[in-house]
Amino acid sequence: MDISQLLQFAVQQDASDLHISAGEPPLIRVHGDMKKVKVPPLTSEQTQAMVYDIMGDNQRKQFEEHSELDFSMQLGEAARFRVNVFRQNRGLGAVFRKIPTRIFTLEELGLPAILAECSRKEKGLVLVTGPTGSGKSTTLAAMVNLINEELEGHILTIEDPIEFVHKFKKCLVNQ
Repeated sequence: MDISQLLQFAVQQDASDLHISAGEPPLIRVHGDMKKVKVPPLTSEQTQAMVYDIMGDNQRKQFEEHSELDFSMQLGEAARFRVNVFRQNRGLGAVFRKIPTRIFTLEELGLPAILAECSRKEKGLVLVTGPTGSGKSTTLAAMVNLINEELEGHILTIEDPIEFVHKFKKCLVNQ
């Protein structure tokens, strides 16, 4: 099984995450529960090949220098993923977090109206903080989308990796 097949399987199973780690079978997280994919444990060579297959030359170089790398990738029309690649005691490991392709509104996310008000301000700084998986990226995407739909201008985001891709509506969005 190659990485594309594993990611397709994860999408079909409605998994939020795919974990690959040398010496272990792949795992998917479905509704918070970790489940083994019914394939043999991955060798160090298989894991490295899977990870390197989806990296560009610059990403490989960065990974070799820092032993860790975060980036995002698109799996055709099926899904987009945030990827964290790392070294561990048996070789390489990686976590693929599925990113929703649809950008939800602040209202759909059940967020307070004050966030919409903050988004409409012409000046100022808004910090969105929280632990992994708490919805920071989803919240920011909804805020950027609101600005893009209601105001005219230029939006410049500073994010690494880029998770939600914004298209021109009323604003030029550079990510």
